[in-house]
Amino acid sequence: MTDLRSRVIAWLGRKYIQRKQKKGVDLLSLLPDSTLMPLRRDVLDPVPELSAAREQAPVSRLKLPFGLRAWLVTGYDEAKSVLTATGKFSNDYTNLMPSTGMSEEQNPGGLGFADPPDHTRLRKLLAPEFTMRRLNRLTPRIHDIVQERLDAMAKVDGPVDLMQEFALPIPSLVICELLGVDYEDREDFQRRSMARFDLFAGLGESFGAMSESLTYLLEIVKKQREAPGDGLLGMIIKEHGDEVDDRELAGLADGVLTGGFETTASMLALGAIVLLRDREHFELVRGDDEAIDPFVEELLRYLTVVQMAFPRFAKEDVEIGGEKIASGDIVFVSLSGANRDPALGSDMETFDPARKTSSHLAFGWGAHRCIGAELGRMELRAAYPAFVRRFPQARLAVAAEDLTFRQTSVVYGLDALPVRLS
Repeated sequence: MTDLRSRVIAWLGRKYIQRKQKKGVDLLSLLPDSTLMPLRRDVLDPVPELSAAREQAPVSRLKLPFGLRAWLVTGYDEAKSVLTATGKFSNDYTNLMPSTGMSEEQNPGGLGFADPPDHTRLRKLLAPEFTMRRLNRLTPRIHDIVQERLDAMAKVDGPVDLMQEFALPIPSLVICELLGVDYEDREDFQRRSMARFDLFAGLGESFGAMSESLTYLLEIVKKQREAPGDGLLGMIIKEHGDEVDDRELAGLADGVLTGGFETTASMLALGAIVLLRDREHFELVRGDDEAIDPFVEELLRYLTVVQMAFPRFAKEDVEIGGEKIASGDIVFVSLSGANRDPALGSDMETFDPARKTSSHLAFGWGAHRCIGAELGRMELRAAYPAFVRRFPQARLAVAAEDLTFRQTSVVYGLDALPVRLS
């Protein structure tokens, strides 16, 4: 079991780096820099142009190829208006097909790309598995996984890549536990969570990964149909049986995998940078249990690793922030921009672990708010204090400014995080 897990973790780290070398449809050359601006950052902070755009107009036009009429929403109140208006905006994936040539076979399904009543029905299937009562059964396993990774890092001489050895393995193994994936399936399972969010850098590659992942997950679902386990897939099959078909189950599993893996991995890595470059934050988490929850909550707001919400398509003419959005227009909500809006509080461009803010948009808002939000919080609350207490002398092996961060990615992150543990 240990040898298999080590191979999976090593393989996963290699694939994370190799993904950057894959060739896809290069759309960067088609897009003006102003279009990519909401996805750019200066280390951990959105570029200043994002706050400037919000101050000038919280809702503004955004240039896109394929003849799409698009809008960028950066204001907090305006973002909530769009995210809650499911009757006026559609998340349906098929809206993209006419402009991009994508096929129904590439439809990822799941919650993020569904509208009511399908979204309502599917969310009701998942919701019981994400109650705190159900999630609490994972708590011991989450702590075990964190400790296993700390033990493994303690054996490494010299700098440790915190991305490969800590940030990636923890959520990937937790998601496998949640879904009930057999150990012999985990290596294949984990690699298919990659290549999802660099949409503009490789649109064809990203959608190809969706199709490949869904084909594989259908095989996992079939296994669970034959012998339902105690994980999420097995429980849904036991409790709902034929109410949900294999394709829908695969889409739900795909959404849980991609929504809970790379996002949490990015949070773990970027949050570690916040801890390691500011000793006051490090000692706060290390020495005060009561400080951990507000620290994590502020970190979620400040980092907002999912920079954009799923695209929305206007189902009718609608006015948001004083702008008239026409039926059929596509709307992009900048979660990172909204979470820095002064409307949410004072001095929102800075990280303040004592800040009492619970209404941020890091997990989205409304009907499409991330259903796995509490699971993500559980992992962060377990991992950060365990890390700083196990390695009290940990420090970055390079300056934060010299790290290589992912560019123009919906999920912000980095490829490697070298850290000295002692």
